[in-house]
Amino acid sequence: MSRSATRWPGNARCAVMLTFDVDGPASWINRDPGVWNWPKTFSLGHYGPWRGLPRILDLLDQYNVKATFFVPGWIAESYPERFQEIDRAGHEIGHHGYMHELFATKSLDEQREIIQKSQDIFERLIGKRARGFRTPSGDFSPGTPELLLEMGFEYSSSMRGDDLPYRTVINGKETDLIEIPAKWELDDFPQFGYNFFPPMPKGQDRIASHQHTLENWIYEFDGYYRFGLCYVVMMHPQVIGKPGRIAMLERLLQHIKRHPDVWIATGAEVAEWWRQTH
Repeated sequence: MSRSATRWPGNARCAVMLTFDVDGPASWINRDPGVWNWPKTFSLGHYGPWRGLPRILDLLDQYNVKATFFVPGWIAESYPERFQEIDRAGHEIGHHGYMHELFATKSLDEQREIIQKSQDIFERLIGKRARGFRTPSGDFSPGTPELLLEMGFEYSSSMRGDDLPYRTVINGKETDLIEIPAKWELDDFPQFGYNFFPPMPKGQDRIASHQHTLENWIYEFDGYYRFGLCYVVMMHPQVIGKPGRIAMLERLLQHIKRHPDVWIATGAEVAEWWRQTH
């Protein structure tokens, strides 16, 4: 299939999937359990659901767009009101582990337990289970896709190897599990994620320019638009929800919305459309 020939619902030229990983303190705790004893580092994650998330929800409402929020189960049960606000605003809830665990290091039985635990929390808090999955920290073990399919997931947004969705091949056969790839260059954490102690990134020296990051994201959008692809931005409330960076996100939304033939959709919508048409 010619990529330039891809057309989306309503004859849109390009698809846009706005995603937010609501990691909160979970990603820091999973990286180093000592964070429980370091209030400053814990608060770095806490800022996301506490302060950053409301700004994001307000901005999305202002521009009348829906997004997908990948939420660890521990965050949902620790910040239930914030979690429920996402759902009440009409956004999609996606699965993101329980405590932001690295699935590549877990057995399939452990993964199954983590997935079920968070799904039970989601069902208790909002009356529904996640349809999509994003692996925390970006990798699977070899059996994870088959497990996701077995447990009823409709799509994953975890891999990096394409600019369009595709059907996941399991045991040599194409399946109905759709993968919607994302990219590190469209992730706010490699640009701005930072902590002094414990050092992250190791060796330090990373807080990118707002202007240059916005320019990068706009250039990438223009390329995805040109070729009719699926533009997936990965953001984190504790990062993009800062006062200056939320303005950066608004400028990106303004640029995208200036193009009338763009389909802004949730992960579940993208996966369902791709499954029906490809």
